[in-house]
Amino acid sequence: MSIQRKRQHALALMLGAVALSATLATQTAQADTYMPACYKAGPDNPGNLKYPAKKGPYRIALVNGYTGIPWREQMIKSVRSWATRPEIASQIKELKIVSTGSDVAAQIAAIDNYIEAGYDAVLFDAVNPSAFGSVIRHAKKAETVLVSFDNPVDDPAIMRITPNWVDFETIKAEAVVKDMPAPKGTVLEIRGPQGNSTDRDRHLGVETVLKKYPDIKTVEVVGNWDTGTVQKVTSDALAIYGKFDAIICQHGCQGVTNALTSAGISGIPVGGDAANGFVKALAAGNIPGISVSTSPGQGPVALRATLALLQGEELPELVNVPIPNAQTKDMKPNLNYFPDLPDTFETVTGYAACGSDMVFTPDQLNAVGAGND
Repeated sequence: MSIQRKRQHALALMLGAVALSATLATQTAQADTYMPACYKAGPDNPGNLKYPAKKGPYRIALVNGYTGIPWREQMIKSVRSWATRPEIASQIKELKIVSTGSDVAAQIAAIDNYIEAGYDAVLFDAVNPSAFGSVIRHAKKAETVLVSFDNPVDDPAIMRITPNWVDFETIKAEAVVKDMPAPKGTVLEIRGPQGNSTDRDRHLGVETVLKKYPDIKTVEVVGNWDTGTVQKVTSDALAIYGKFDAIICQHGCQGVTNALTSAGISGIPVGGDAANGFVKALAAGNIPGISVSTSPGQGPVALRATLALLQGEELPELVNVPIPNAQTKDMKPNLNYFPDLPDTFETVTGYAACGSDMVFTPDQLNAVGAGND
């Protein structure tokens, strides 16, 4: 072996050792964190978080953003249901829940108010990914724990719990393309609220898949995760373009199946959410497609993490929850959809990897409300 090749071989061994060392260090750090089977570090996790332990019981607030979305209402019910269990209620002195709507300034003001009032922690589903720097600094100064979930902020200074939204929509888009007779034609993409981190990342997931297929063109409309709005923009798009070869919808996707039924269109692949009405429509119409879920159970998963941080536990700064999904051909009643439950019911009620107490029955959810405290 030449000197040059020996040097290259030695360098390769050294780089391999460094990579292995980094991987082992990451695995060790993850193993030492709280409930690692549930709170798995995302691939972009910058490190772990740990705060000085505080004595409970605790005053905690949940500040939701968007209102009028059934997913958010079920998320709030999930949080309330879990928090009322005796073993959890004993750890919480006060739980305040408020929804502030789409105004980011109102959401920031609500978080600020809870910090000023001396709450131990605030968890929130952010309206905007980048506007919370000042309130995050305020929380740090006041020693208030902040946890961002579902629509996470971009700031790594606090804990963030979310699906990997790029992967989320990649799964959906890939399944839809596979269900197309051939990877060509026009795909309708129905997006969520503009300026939201989730919409941004999910759109990137769709782009990541569709850019591989030069014969696929896309038309984008905004459905705001609302079934009625989704139905209108889908119907409008059908009126303008005549037909589509596939549809990819973020949320409120029963609006898609309603619009297709009204237009007398069948057989085109549709990727959408896990709301009961949409999944029932896929199964009943044998519509080729996929249901991909982000469970409202993220709420109690975030609350459990909040309690753990207050008790001095160590957790990853960025946690990616699982992405449950089911294709039409595999859907079964009372498992993937529920014939006797409302169309707005989110069929994946929680995350079993986080414990049996993190999956909720309809009766448990209906026993509590979703309004402001």
